[in-house]
Amino acid sequence: MNIVSDPRLTDPRPTDPRLSGEGTLLSPDANQAAALASATGILTVDLDALVANWRRLEKTAVPAECAGVVKADAYGCGIEPVARALASAGCKTFFVATLEEARAARAAVPAAAIYVLNGFFQNTGEAYAEIDCKPVIGDLNELAEWDVFCRRSGWNGGAAIHIDTGIHRLGLTVTEALGLIPRINAGDHGITLVMSHLASAEQLNNPVNVRQLTAFREIASLFTGVPTSLANSSGIYLGAPFQFDLVRPGAALYGVNPTPEADNPMQPVVELKARIVQIRNIERGDTVGYGGTWTARRPTRLAIVSAGYADGYFRAASANDGTRGAEVIVAGRRCPIAGRVSMDLIAVDITDLPPIGARRGHMVTLLGEGITVDELAHHFGTIGYEVLTSLGPRYARIYKGGTAEGSTEAQTIAQPPVT
Repeated sequence: MNIVSDPRLTDPRPTDPRLSGEGTLLSPDANQAAALASATGILTVDLDALVANWRRLEKTAVPAECAGVVKADAYGCGIEPVARALASAGCKTFFVATLEEARAARAAVPAAAIYVLNGFFQNTGEAYAEIDCKPVIGDLNELAEWDVFCRRSGWNGGAAIHIDTGIHRLGLTVTEALGLIPRINAGDHGITLVMSHLASAEQLNNPVNVRQLTAFREIASLFTGVPTSLANSSGIYLGAPFQFDLVRPGAALYGVNPTPEADNPMQPVVELKARIVQIRNIERGDTVGYGGTWTARRPTRLAIVSAGYADGYFRAASANDGTRGAEVIVAGRRCPIAGRVSMDLIAVDITDLPPIGARRGHMVTLLGEGITVDELAHHFGTIGYEVLTSLGPRYARIYKGGTAEGSTEAQTIAQPPVT
Protein backbone atom coordinates (compact mmCIF):
# COMPACT_ATOMS: atom_id res chain seq x y z
CA MET A 1 0.00 0.00 0.00
CA ASN A 2 1.31 3.43 -0.94
CA ILE A 3 0.22 6.39 1.18
CA VAL A 4 0.64 9.93 -0.07
CA SER A 5 1.28 12.23 2.85
CA ASP A 6 0.98 15.99 3.21
CA PRO A 7 1.31 17.45 -0.29
CA ARG A 8 0.67 20.85 1.34
CA LEU A 9 4.42 20.98 1.90
CA THR A 10 5.70 22.95 -1.09
CA ASP A 11 8.19 20.97 -3.12
CA PRO A 12 10.33 23.10 -5.47
CA ARG A 13 11.17 20.13 -7.65
CA PRO A 14 9.24 19.77 -10.92
CA THR A 15 6.12 17.66 -10.58
CA ASP A 16 5.75 14.50 -12.61
CA PRO A 17 4.09 15.54 -15.91
CA ARG A 18 1.82 12.53 -15.65
CA LEU A 19 0.25 14.12 -12.57
CA SER A 20 -0.72 17.45 -14.10
CA GLY A 21 -4.34 18.52 -13.88
CA GLU A 22 -6.61 20.86 -11.99
CA GLY A 23 -4.47 20.39 -8.90
CA THR A 24 -0.75 19.84 -8.52
CA LEU A 25 0.65 17.09 -6.38
CA LEU A 26 3.30 18.61 -4.13
CA SER A 27 4.92 15.73 -2.31
CA PRO A 28 7.97 15.82 -0.07
CA ASP A 29 9.02 12.59 -1.73
CA ALA A 30 9.20 12.28 -5.50
CA ASN A 31 8.83 8.51 -5.12
CA GLN A 32 5.31 9.07 -3.82
CA ALA A 33 4.39 10.99 -6.97
CA ALA A 34 5.80 8.17 -9.05
CA ALA A 35 3.80 5.68 -6.99
CA LEU A 36 0.60 7.50 -7.88
CA ALA A 37 1.55 7.71 -11.53
CA SER A 38 2.09 3.94 -11.69
CA ALA A 39 -0.70 2.92 -9.32
CA THR A 40 -3.24 0.52 -10.75
CA GLY A 41 -5.81 1.81 -8.28
CA ILE A 42 -6.22 4.87 -6.06
CA LEU A 43 -8.33 5.10 -2.93
CA THR A 44 -9.06 8.67 -1.81
CA VAL A 45 -10.31 9.42 1.70
CA ASP A 46 -11.97 12.82 2.19
CA LEU A 47 -11.20 13.76 5.79
CA ASP A 48 -13.29 16.93 5.53
CA ALA A 49 -16.34 14.81 4.68
CA LEU A 50 -15.51 12.45 7.53
CA VAL A 51 -15.36 15.36 9.99
CA ALA A 52 -18.60 16.81 8.58
CA ASN A 53 -20.30 13.46 9.19
CA TRP A 54 -19.02 13.34 12.76
CA ARG A 55 -20.28 16.86 13.41
CA ARG A 56 -23.70 16.03 12.00
CA LEU A 57 -23.91 12.98 14.26
CA GLU A 58 -22.69 15.01 17.23
CA LYS A 59 -25.36 17.65 16.61
CA THR A 60 -28.06 14.98 16.27
CA ALA A 61 -27.03 13.42 19.59
CA VAL A 62 -26.67 16.60 21.68
CA PRO A 63 -26.28 16.66 24.68
CA ALA A 64 -24.70 13.18 24.48
CA GLU A 65 -20.98 12.97 23.76
CA CYS A 66 -20.18 11.69 20.26
CA ALA A 67 -17.33 9.17 20.12
CA GLY A 68 -15.67 7.72 17.02
CA VAL A 69 -15.42 4.02 16.19
CA VAL A 70 -12.14 3.44 14.33
CA LYS A 71 -11.86 -0.33 14.46
CA ALA A 72 -10.83 -2.37 11.40
CA ASP A 73 -8.34 0.31 10.38
CA ALA A 74 -11.10 2.92 10.62
CA TYR A 75 -13.37 0.82 8.38
CA GLY A 76 -10.59 0.53 5.83
CA CYS A 77 -9.92 4.28 5.73
CA GLY A 78 -6.75 4.35 7.86
CA ILE A 79 -6.90 4.47 11.64
CA GLU A 80 -4.19 7.08 12.23
CA PRO A 81 -5.25 9.81 9.77
CA VAL A 82 -8.91 9.26 10.62
CA ALA A 83 -8.37 9.40 14.38
CA ARG A 84 -6.23 12.53 14.05
CA ALA A 85 -8.84 14.27 11.95
CA LEU A 86 -11.64 13.39 14.37
CA ALA A 87 -9.60 14.46 17.40
CA SER A 88 -8.82 17.77 15.71
CA ALA A 89 -12.58 18.24 15.26
CA GLY A 90 -13.19 17.67 18.96
CA CYS A 91 -13.75 13.92 19.31
CA LYS A 92 -12.46 12.81 22.72
CA THR A 93 -13.38 9.10 22.89
CA PHE A 94 -12.55 6.30 20.46
CA PHE A 95 -13.50 2.65 20.17
CA VAL A 96 -11.39 -0.09 18.59
CA ALA A 97 -11.71 -3.86 18.53
CA THR A 98 -8.23 -5.04 19.51
CA LEU A 99 -5.17 -4.01 21.46
CA GLU A 100 -3.16 -3.66 18.25
CA GLU A 101 -5.74 -1.21 16.96
CA ALA A 102 -5.56 0.61 20.30
CA ARG A 103 -1.81 1.03 19.87
CA ALA A 104 -2.30 2.57 16.45
CA ALA A 105 -5.03 4.87 17.72
CA ARG A 106 -2.94 5.93 20.72
CA ALA A 107 -0.09 6.95 18.42
CA ALA A 108 -2.53 9.26 16.64
CA VAL A 109 -4.50 10.63 19.60
CA PRO A 110 -2.27 10.78 22.70
CA ALA A 111 -4.86 12.44 24.95
CA ALA A 112 -8.08 10.61 23.98
CA ALA A 113 -9.97 7.91 25.87
CA ILE A 114 -9.70 4.62 23.98
CA TYR A 115 -11.92 1.59 24.61
CA VAL A 116 -11.13 -1.92 23.31
CA LEU A 117 -14.39 -3.64 22.41
CA ASN A 118 -13.18 -7.23 22.28
CA GLY A 119 -12.35 -7.24 25.96
CA PHE A 120 -9.60 -8.27 28.30
CA PHE A 121 -7.43 -11.37 28.17
CA GLN A 122 -5.31 -12.67 31.02
CA ASN A 123 -1.74 -11.37 30.97
CA THR A 124 -2.59 -8.40 28.76
CA GLY A 125 -3.02 -5.92 31.60
CA GLU A 126 0.44 -4.42 31.19
CA ALA A 127 -0.29 -3.71 27.54
CA TYR A 128 -3.48 -1.86 28.47
CA ALA A 129 -1.64 0.16 31.09
CA GLU A 130 1.27 0.93 28.79
CA ILE A 131 -0.93 2.69 26.25
CA ASP A 132 -3.55 3.87 28.74
CA CYS A 133 -6.61 2.29 27.16
CA LYS A 134 -9.65 0.65 28.69
CA PRO A 135 -11.07 -2.84 28.07
CA VAL A 136 -14.76 -3.31 27.42
CA ILE A 137 -15.51 -6.23 29.74
CA GLY A 138 -18.36 -8.55 28.87
CA ASP A 139 -17.69 -11.63 30.94
CA LEU A 140 -17.32 -12.24 34.69
CA ASN A 141 -14.08 -14.14 34.16
CA GLU A 142 -12.66 -11.14 32.31
CA LEU A 143 -13.73 -8.89 35.14
CA ALA A 144 -12.05 -11.10 37.72
CA GLU A 145 -8.81 -11.16 35.72
CA TRP A 146 -8.96 -7.40 35.27
CA ASP A 147 -9.48 -6.90 39.00
CA VAL A 148 -6.49 -9.12 39.81
CA PHE A 149 -4.29 -7.11 37.47
CA CYS A 150 -5.48 -3.80 38.92
CA ARG A 151 -4.89 -4.93 42.52
CA ARG A 152 -1.41 -6.25 41.81
CA SER A 153 -0.26 -3.37 39.64
CA GLY A 154 -2.11 -0.46 41.21
CA TRP A 155 -3.44 0.47 37.77
CA ASN A 156 -6.62 2.56 37.96
CA GLY A 157 -7.24 3.42 34.31
CA GLY A 158 -10.78 2.07 34.35
CA ALA A 159 -12.85 -0.26 32.22
CA ALA A 160 -16.26 -0.41 30.58
CA ILE A 161 -18.92 -2.99 31.36
CA HIS A 162 -20.82 -4.43 28.38
CA ILE A 163 -24.31 -5.77 29.12
CA ASP A 164 -26.11 -8.00 26.63
CA THR A 165 -29.67 -6.76 26.14
CA GLY A 166 -30.60 -8.90 23.17
CA ILE A 167 -27.91 -9.23 20.50
CA HIS A 168 -26.59 -12.34 22.29
CA ARG A 169 -23.00 -11.84 21.27
CA LEU A 170 -20.73 -10.22 23.86
CA GLY A 171 -21.76 -8.97 27.26
CA LEU A 172 -22.81 -9.86 30.78
CA THR A 173 -26.38 -11.01 31.18
CA VAL A 174 -28.69 -8.59 32.94
CA THR A 175 -28.68 -10.92 35.94
CA GLU A 176 -24.87 -10.93 36.05
CA ALA A 177 -24.85 -7.16 35.76
CA LEU A 178 -27.24 -6.87 38.68
CA GLY A 179 -24.64 -8.66 40.76
CA LEU A 180 -22.27 -5.72 40.25
CA ILE A 181 -24.59 -3.13 41.77
CA PRO A 182 -23.24 -3.55 45.35
CA ARG A 183 -19.79 -2.88 43.94
CA ILE A 184 -21.05 0.28 42.22
CA ASN A 185 -22.77 1.45 45.40
CA ALA A 186 -19.60 0.89 47.40
CA GLY A 187 -17.70 3.37 45.24
CA ASP A 188 -14.13 3.16 43.89
CA HIS A 189 -15.33 0.53 41.43
CA GLY A 190 -13.18 1.44 38.43
CA ILE A 191 -16.09 1.33 35.95
CA THR A 192 -15.98 4.31 33.60
CA LEU A 193 -18.77 3.31 31.18
CA VAL A 194 -21.69 0.90 31.02
CA MET A 195 -22.83 0.00 27.53
CA SER A 196 -24.89 -2.32 25.38
CA HIS A 197 -25.26 -2.82 21.64
CA LEU A 198 -28.38 -2.68 19.46
CA ALA A 199 -29.13 -5.66 17.21
CA SER A 200 -31.54 -4.03 14.71
CA ALA A 201 -31.06 -0.28 14.98
CA GLU A 202 -31.24 0.25 11.21
CA GLN A 203 -34.86 -1.01 11.27
CA LEU A 204 -36.81 1.93 12.62
CA ASN A 205 -39.91 0.02 13.72
CA ASN A 206 -38.34 -3.22 14.85
CA PRO A 207 -39.78 -4.04 18.30
CA VAL A 208 -36.42 -5.45 19.40
CA ASN A 209 -35.15 -1.86 19.63
CA VAL A 210 -37.71 -0.93 22.28
CA ARG A 211 -37.10 -4.15 24.21
CA GLN A 212 -33.38 -3.51 24.29
CA LEU A 213 -33.90 0.12 25.25
CA THR A 214 -36.15 -0.85 28.14
CA ALA A 215 -33.76 -3.52 29.41
CA PHE A 216 -30.73 -1.25 29.17
CA ARG A 217 -32.43 1.74 30.76
CA GLU A 218 -33.50 -0.33 33.75
CA ILE A 219 -30.12 -1.90 34.43
CA ALA A 220 -28.04 1.16 33.55
CA SER A 221 -30.02 3.31 35.97
CA LEU A 222 -28.61 1.19 38.79
CA PHE A 223 -25.01 2.01 37.80
CA THR A 224 -25.21 5.28 39.70
CA GLY A 225 -22.81 7.92 38.45
CA VAL A 226 -21.46 5.77 35.58
CA PRO A 227 -21.85 7.18 32.03
CA THR A 228 -24.07 5.08 29.75
CA SER A 229 -23.97 4.21 26.04
CA LEU A 230 -26.32 2.27 23.77
CA ALA A 231 -26.53 3.87 20.31
CA ASN A 232 -24.41 2.97 17.31
CA SER A 233 -24.69 4.90 14.02
CA SER A 234 -28.28 3.88 13.29
CA GLY A 235 -29.22 4.00 16.95
CA ILE A 236 -28.53 7.73 17.01
CA TYR A 237 -31.40 8.18 14.56
CA LEU A 238 -33.82 6.20 16.72
CA GLY A 239 -34.14 9.35 18.81
CA ALA A 240 -33.10 10.91 22.11
CA PRO A 241 -34.21 8.01 24.36
CA PHE A 242 -31.53 5.82 22.73
CA GLN A 243 -28.69 8.31 23.00
CA PHE A 244 -27.91 8.29 26.75
CA ASP A 245 -24.57 9.88 27.71
CA LEU A 246 -22.41 8.76 24.79
CA VAL A 247 -23.08 7.57 21.23
CA ARG A 248 -20.73 5.36 19.23
CA PRO A 249 -21.03 5.99 15.47
CA GLY A 250 -18.92 3.86 13.18
CA ALA A 251 -20.06 3.18 9.61
CA ALA A 252 -21.95 6.47 9.29
CA LEU A 253 -18.71 8.38 9.79
CA TYR A 254 -17.42 6.80 6.57
CA GLY A 255 -20.52 7.53 4.48
CA VAL A 256 -22.63 4.39 4.99
CA ASN A 257 -26.33 5.24 5.32
CA PRO A 258 -27.41 4.90 8.98
CA THR A 259 -31.07 5.34 7.95
CA PRO A 260 -31.58 2.85 5.10
CA GLU A 261 -35.33 3.45 5.18
CA ALA A 262 -34.69 7.12 4.26
CA ASP A 263 -32.20 9.25 2.35
CA ASN A 264 -28.60 9.10 3.50
CA PRO A 265 -27.76 12.11 5.71
CA MET A 266 -24.03 11.38 5.47
CA GLN A 267 -21.50 12.71 2.99
CA PRO A 268 -19.49 10.22 0.91
CA VAL A 269 -15.97 9.81 2.27
CA VAL A 270 -14.30 7.25 0.01
CA GLU A 271 -13.61 7.42 -3.71
CA LEU A 272 -12.09 4.46 -5.50
CA LYS A 273 -10.54 4.50 -8.96
CA ALA A 274 -8.79 1.82 -10.99
CA ARG A 275 -6.78 2.01 -14.17
CA ILE A 276 -7.66 0.70 -17.62
CA VAL A 277 -4.89 -1.68 -18.63
CA GLN A 278 -6.24 -2.60 -22.07
CA ILE A 279 -8.93 -1.68 -24.59
CA ARG A 280 -10.12 -4.50 -26.82
CA ASN A 281 -12.84 -5.20 -29.38
CA ILE A 282 -14.84 -8.41 -29.58
CA GLU A 283 -17.42 -9.67 -32.04
CA ARG A 284 -21.08 -10.44 -31.52
CA GLY A 285 -21.35 -13.90 -29.95
CA ASP A 286 -17.96 -13.77 -28.20
CA THR A 287 -17.95 -14.51 -24.49
CA VAL A 288 -16.09 -12.64 -21.78
CA GLY A 289 -14.34 -13.87 -18.65
CA TYR A 290 -14.16 -17.11 -16.73
CA GLY A 291 -16.88 -19.57 -17.60
CA GLY A 292 -17.97 -17.57 -20.64
CA THR A 293 -21.09 -16.47 -18.76
CA TRP A 294 -21.51 -13.14 -20.62
CA THR A 295 -22.07 -13.09 -24.38
CA ALA A 296 -21.71 -9.99 -26.55
CA ARG A 297 -24.98 -9.22 -28.33
CA ARG A 298 -23.28 -6.78 -30.71
CA PRO A 299 -19.74 -5.84 -31.69
CA THR A 300 -18.43 -4.68 -28.33
CA ARG A 301 -15.64 -2.49 -27.04
CA LEU A 302 -14.25 -3.52 -23.65
CA ALA A 303 -12.10 -1.74 -21.10
CA ILE A 304 -10.12 -4.16 -18.95
CA VAL A 305 -9.72 -2.57 -15.53
CA SER A 306 -7.08 -3.41 -12.92
CA ALA A 307 -9.25 -4.31 -9.93
CA GLY A 308 -10.81 -7.53 -8.78
CA TYR A 309 -11.91 -9.50 -5.80
CA ALA A 310 -8.36 -9.47 -4.38
CA ASP A 311 -8.86 -5.71 -4.09
CA GLY A 312 -12.24 -5.97 -2.40
CA TYR A 313 -14.31 -5.66 -5.57
CA PHE A 314 -16.49 -8.69 -4.96
CA ARG A 315 -17.14 -11.44 -7.50
CA ALA A 316 -20.85 -11.04 -6.74
CA ALA A 317 -20.81 -7.84 -8.84
CA SER A 318 -20.31 -9.94 -11.98
CA ALA A 319 -22.66 -9.86 -14.98
CA ASN A 320 -23.92 -12.81 -16.98
CA ASP A 321 -26.34 -13.36 -19.83
CA GLY A 322 -29.31 -13.29 -17.50
CA THR A 323 -28.21 -10.77 -14.87
CA ARG A 324 -26.87 -7.24 -15.07
CA GLY A 325 -23.95 -6.65 -12.72
CA ALA A 326 -22.51 -3.52 -11.15
CA GLU A 327 -21.56 -0.40 -13.06
CA VAL A 328 -18.48 1.82 -13.07
CA ILE A 329 -18.00 5.40 -14.23
CA VAL A 330 -15.92 5.80 -17.40
CA ALA A 331 -15.41 9.30 -18.79
CA GLY A 332 -18.32 10.56 -16.70
CA ARG A 333 -20.81 7.88 -17.82
CA ARG A 334 -22.03 4.69 -16.21
CA CYS A 335 -20.87 1.58 -17.99
CA PRO A 336 -21.79 -2.03 -17.08
CA ILE A 337 -19.45 -4.81 -16.09
CA ALA A 338 -19.19 -7.60 -18.66
CA GLY A 339 -18.63 -11.14 -17.39
CA ARG A 340 -17.19 -12.32 -14.12
CA VAL A 341 -15.07 -10.26 -11.79
CA SER A 342 -11.74 -12.06 -11.50
CA MET A 343 -8.98 -11.78 -8.91
CA ASP A 344 -7.19 -8.82 -10.48
CA LEU A 345 -9.36 -7.61 -13.37
CA ILE A 346 -12.83 -6.66 -14.48
CA ALA A 347 -14.13 -6.14 -18.01
CA VAL A 348 -16.37 -3.13 -18.66
CA ASP A 349 -18.60 -2.61 -21.71
CA ILE A 350 -17.71 0.84 -23.11
CA THR A 351 -19.31 0.38 -26.52
CA ASP A 352 -21.63 3.34 -26.04
CA LEU A 353 -18.82 5.77 -25.26
CA PRO A 354 -17.26 7.94 -27.98
CA PRO A 355 -14.23 6.22 -29.55
CA ILE A 356 -11.80 8.47 -27.65
CA GLY A 357 -13.83 8.43 -24.41
CA ALA A 358 -11.58 5.88 -22.74
CA ARG A 359 -8.00 4.93 -23.35
CA ARG A 360 -5.41 2.62 -21.88
CA GLY A 361 -4.06 4.24 -18.70
CA HIS A 362 -7.22 6.19 -17.93
CA MET A 363 -8.80 5.83 -14.49
CA VAL A 364 -12.38 4.63 -14.05
CA THR A 365 -14.43 5.18 -10.91
CA LEU A 366 -15.57 2.13 -8.97
CA LEU A 367 -16.84 4.06 -5.96
CA GLY A 368 -17.78 7.73 -6.15
CA GLU A 369 -19.31 10.05 -8.76
CA GLY A 370 -22.76 8.90 -7.69
CA ILE A 371 -21.87 5.26 -7.02
CA THR A 372 -22.32 5.05 -3.26
CA VAL A 373 -20.98 2.56 -0.76
CA ASP A 374 -24.52 1.31 -0.25
CA GLU A 375 -25.13 0.85 -3.98
CA LEU A 376 -21.95 -1.15 -4.30
CA ALA A 377 -22.94 -3.19 -1.25
CA HIS A 378 -26.24 -4.02 -2.94
CA HIS A 379 -24.40 -5.41 -5.97
CA PHE A 380 -22.01 -7.29 -3.70
CA GLY A 381 -24.89 -8.83 -1.76
CA THR A 382 -23.63 -7.40 1.51
CA ILE A 383 -23.54 -4.21 3.58
CA GLY A 384 -21.46 -1.05 3.31
CA TYR A 385 -19.42 -2.07 6.34
CA GLU A 386 -18.01 -5.07 4.48
CA VAL A 387 -17.36 -3.07 1.31
CA LEU A 388 -15.18 -0.55 3.16
CA THR A 389 -13.32 -3.03 5.33
CA SER A 390 -12.54 -5.24 2.32
CA LEU A 391 -10.74 -2.59 0.26
CA GLY A 392 -7.42 -4.18 -0.55
CA PRO A 393 -3.84 -3.13 0.16
CA ARG A 394 -2.87 -2.69 -3.52
CA TYR A 395 -4.54 0.71 -3.83
CA ALA A 396 -2.40 3.80 -3.47
CA ARG A 397 -4.04 6.06 -0.91
CA ILE A 398 -4.64 9.79 -0.87
CA TYR A 399 -5.94 11.73 2.13
CA LYS A 400 -7.44 15.08 1.32
CA GLY A 401 -8.75 17.84 3.56
CA GLY A 402 -8.72 17.71 7.33
CA THR A 403 -6.17 19.21 9.65
CA ALA A 404 -4.53 15.99 10.76
CA GLU A 405 -0.86 15.38 10.09
CA GLY A 406 -0.55 13.32 6.95
CA SER A 407 -3.68 14.69 5.26
CA THR A 408 -3.64 16.57 2.00
CA GLU A 409 -5.38 19.34 0.19
CA ALA A 410 -7.76 18.34 -2.58
CA GLN A 411 -5.85 17.16 -5.61
CA THR A 412 -6.44 15.71 -9.04
CA ILE A 413 -4.81 12.67 -10.57
CA ALA A 414 -5.18 13.54 -14.24
CA GLN A 415 -5.95 11.11 -17.02
CA PRO A 416 -3.22 10.59 -19.63
CA PRO A 417 -3.76 12.88 -22.61
CA VAL A 418 -5.96 11.56 -25.38
CA THR A 419 -4.10 11.28 -28.67
